Amino acid sequence: MKNIRNFCIIAHIDHGKSTLADRLLGYTGTVTEREEQAQLLDSMDLERERGITIKSHAIQMEYMHEGENYILNLIDTPGHVDFSYEVSRSIAACEGALLIVDAAQSIQAQTISNLYLALDCDLEIIPVLNKIDLPSANPEEVTDDIVALLGCTPEEVIPASAKTGQGIKEILTAVIERIPAPSGSVDEPLQALIFDSVYNPFRGVETYFRVMNGEIKKGQHIKFVNANKSYFADEVGTLKLKQEPKASVKAGDVGYLITGIKEAKEVKVGDTITDFKNPTQNIIAGFEDVKPMVFAGIYPVDTEDYEELRSSMEKLQLNDASLVFIPESSAALGFGFRCGFLGMLHLEIIQERLEREFDMVVITTVPNVSYQAYTNKYPDKVILVNNPSDLPDPSSLNRMEEPYIKASIITKADFVGSVMSLCIEKRGMLTNQTYLTTQRVELTFDMPLAEIVFDFYDRLKTVSKGYASFDYSPIGLRESKLVKVDVLLNGNIVDALSALLHQDNAYDIGKKMCEKLRQLIPRQQFDIPIQAAIGAKIISRETVKALRKDVTAKCYGGDISRKRKLLEKQKKGKKRMRQIGNVEIPQEAFMAVLKLND
Repeated sequence: MKNIRNFCIIAHIDHGKSTLADRLLGYTGTVTEREEQAQLLDSMDLERERGITIKSHAIQMEYMHEGENYILNLIDTPGHVDFSYEVSRSIAACEGALLIVDAAQSIQAQTISNLYLALDCDLEIIPVLNKIDLPSANPEEVTDDIVALLGCTPEEVIPASAKTGQGIKEILTAVIERIPAPSGSVDEPLQALIFDSVYNPFRGVETYFRVMNGEIKKGQHIKFVNANKSYFADEVGTLKLKQEPKASVKAGDVGYLITGIKEAKEVKVGDTITDFKNPTQNIIAGFEDVKPMVFAGIYPVDTEDYEELRSSMEKLQLNDASLVFIPESSAALGFGFRCGFLGMLHLEIIQERLEREFDMVVITTVPNVSYQAYTNKYPDKVILVNNPSDLPDPSSLNRMEEPYIKASIITKADFVGSVMSLCIEKRGMLTNQTYLTTQRVELTFDMPLAEIVFDFYDRLKTVSKGYASFDYSPIGLRESKLVKVDVLLNGNIVDALSALLHQDNAYDIGKKMCEKLRQLIPRQQFDIPIQAAIGAKIISRETVKALRKDVTAKCYGGDISRKRKLLEKQKKGKKRMRQIGNVEIPQEAFMAVLKLND
């Protein structure tokens, strides 16, 4: 065990995690030159195109250092804030972390939040200054920032370039010398932490784990503690570029397990694996069920594709256990699903994967968050409101609570004013303001999650000219004055466009929604009134004017009463047509509600 090192790579988005992992694999000879390619550990096309890591991957490297052979387990982590629970479990499976900071961009919001996650688990941090070959790099200044953040000495910061391969040997030496070997005993009962799982269509769910104590053997009868299920280990082994089956995986090591599980929901990230007959008494702390933060309806464009969409969603759920969905129906869109996502990036990725992998063209309704309502009759009974239509009758409503987040924004000192005004507009309250350096400021706000779901991130990048980085964590529920705003087309409520909004913003947003829809809904043979309403009270109205034939064109000269008679006749026809008319809503209208500030 003294020759095993388990470490992960943590950094902000696009600071070079995956590229550094590629260099480490090449340098240790884990992959041959023929197998080498950019973003080697990112297996999805979507990850390669966007240059982001969606699923974390683990790989084992062997490296000879001063005549001794070492086993290095690298656990790659996603950088995006939506997947922070996965990051926290990956960190819990390690003893050390490489903290990568871009020499051109310096410390960003997620650098700090991921660092705190690592420090909570008492990990040994090795700071790496990446991208020093860039012309815009500023190594001396960024080294000072890292020293101020970590309290280390400038000599401990390793200058490197993952692109050119500079500093890779120094990083490997630091991993072996600075990161402690795993502690644990092979003689104790089996105790292993699940930090990831992937679905293989031929073999079921493959579980990735780190053994803390004991050993896991092929054919052993094991138990998943939190899921409370038992299985037989059909195959165990270690993770090279391809899986290598072994007779057993011992304490301190990282490996994979195949038990023939067909349901991804049964394998929960953060769960403890133990022996069925001789279970461990120490269950690994920190397990939690992944809670969806953002909800949206997904509907097929053609109602006949409903069953096909259901099977596509079920297959996606095998690969991504954090996606939750239940069937629902809408008067405007027919049958579809109410889905829960970890965040807006997760929603985008699911939508993109449905289109790519299953050829499903879908309509996504306005995303919203999960609220809690309490009625006057049962003031202690919680009613979950995931959809505006779930809201109890306003007259019986006692109070409503909405989820709040702690938002951390790091930006240049020049943009503090515009970032503050954006956050206050979004009902944020400034709780802290820290100058990291003379030019870089960290602002901390308490904000409602519902306000950042729409266009907050895009607008933050706009007001800061791209220089702000953003990170958030949930801090619980707070009471709030919320109202349900309905959109009526031709007098009929369109349930897919309803939204729960704060009372102070409802009039403004209702007015903008009507104006936006007026531009997008095509003209018909009759006037279409577009109204926004709170309960029975109309708060805004726009009208899409009718296409009209010029019925008076044949009247040249003559008495005015002839023209009036023709116009009155046309008016009656339009009125009758409006009563039986049906308004088709184009797909852009549902997405346009998100971009009201454009």
